[in-house]
Amino acid sequence: MVDMDLSKFFDTLRHDFLIRQMRKRVTDGSILNLVSLFLKSGVMKGEELIETEEGSPQGGVISPLLANIYLDYFDQWTMSRGYRIVRYADDILIFASSRKGARRRLEESRKVLEEEMGLVINREKTSIVSLDEGVTYLGVVIHSGYTRIQDKKLRMFKAKVRAATRRNVPVNLNKIIKDLNPLIRGFAYYFRVANCTGVFEALMSWIRRRLRAIQLKQWKKPAKLHRRLRQLGYKGDFKNIKMSSWRSARSPLANFAMPKQYFTDMGLFDMKLVKTGHSVPVI
Repeated sequence: MVDMDLSKFFDTLRHDFLIRQMRKRVTDGSILNLVSLFLKSGVMKGEELIETEEGSPQGGVISPLLANIYLDYFDQWTMSRGYRIVRYADDILIFASSRKGARRRLEESRKVLEEEMGLVINREKTSIVSLDEGVTYLGVVIHSGYTRIQDKKLRMFKAKVRAATRRNVPVNLNKIIKDLNPLIRGFAYYFRVANCTGVFEALMSWIRRRLRAIQLKQWKKPAKLHRRLRQLGYKGDFKNIKMSSWRSARSPLANFAMPKQYFTDMGLFDMKLVKTGHSVPVI
């Protein structure tokens, strides 16, 4: 399989090639002229206007659409050759049954992309890969029998959760959960394609522990925790615990006082339900 990356894709789109591609489907001259004006509108660098002779502004409102129109030429070419590909914007996978076949398809694709379309293949990031070794694509690692979430994406998600659940945050737990839910929901729905039920379960357990740590710190004194335990009918010993300790958030007392249902009732989104197919309310 060829894992292909295009270098500075949006900056290297040829205007003449793009307009020719559009003319195949669009006959309205006013639309073509509008797109041409968009491409040549220039970019501001400080107080200076820089003319754009090629490329499409990255982040421009129609740049993703223009990019797909541009690469449709490549899509049609691969279909005519009988190649199986997966493409998301400029991230491209080209399937082959052997490394020799993958190298041949890479060379043939290079000629089309670089010589006909004016694009540049990033040699450092383009490689021949195998499902046995794992293929990293759009945040997941695809293996022959399963798909997992890329380690880097897990670290990035956990860093965002840590930032949103600092124990010294000066707001109540309901507000923290409300702000946290979009982050959890977005991560869960994006990565549900992977084999990640166990990962989702572990992440939710870790998130609830962080929320318990926040609640303990906000309660300040063990007496408030003990009052909560008595309300729940706790019959065990009431031990004093350090309310600002991360270890305390994993204690049996904290888990009894704030079980999973405690956070569910507060509206915490449970990413595990995304994998089990249960309907998940939008809070």
